[in-house]
Amino acid sequence: MAGRPPSAAVLVLHGGYETGLAAPAPGALNLPGLRMLPVARVVARAVRGDSGVRVQRVRYTHRGWNGFREDPLHDVLRVLDALRREAGDIPVVLLGHSMGARAALHAAGHPLVRSVVGLAPWCPPGDPVTQLAGRDVVLLHSTRDRVTSPLASQSLMARARRAGARTCLVTIPGSDHAMIRRAPAWHHLAGLLVTGLLGLTPVPKRVEAAFGLPPGAAASEGTLSLDGLDAGGPGPRRCGAWRGGKR
Repeated sequence: MAGRPPSAAVLVLHGGYETGLAAPAPGALNLPGLRMLPVARVVARAVRGDSGVRVQRVRYTHRGWNGFREDPLHDVLRVLDALRREAGDIPVVLLGHSMGARAALHAAGHPLVRSVVGLAPWCPPGDPVTQLAGRDVVLLHSTRDRVTSPLASQSLMARARRAGARTCLVTIPGSDHAMIRRAPAWHHLAGLLVTGLLGLTPVPKRVEAAFGLPPGAAASEGTLSLDGLDAGGPGPRRCGAWRGGKR
């Protein structure tokens, strides 16, 4: 007997490469995929009390972004379209690392997407932000990342806020792009944010405060350090209360 359609979903998007038309390596050979396995496990445990939430990893057709082809974006949109056919207009959080975070940000205009959590995201200058209007977007970035730029993440967050998104950047001092140093902090915060954005638990107070900044606020105002982040919150926001239409 087929299972029930989910009432909400979290799509997990691993990283990749700037170029690469070959298919991702299988299994344990897919290092970008392996990096997101512990994050996906933490998120799955965090939402386990709500059996209606599906946590699903997105599989890519190609290992690279590939310029104007934007291959991972189309993989994400196909999964979102299939989910909508199966379950209707359910709330979805996109959780991506590096190239996967870039794909998540680009796919945020899909009708199902309510929120994006980007880990060490790849945010080239000039990437679009209008699709983020009405969405909640939280980016996490190491201050020592040498692969993708935390300053670029901060700039994108400011631009997205001006475009109508509710945004926040959390910096993780002393970590790295691969999320190996301070790994438990990455995993815990990803789970905390996903459940908060789904309305299952409180969103951290300072993140909620950053969401409330005016569109013209300075980029620094919406930037928080993990070491000073309060894990408490003002109370859960339920899904139904949503207010919105090698990298």
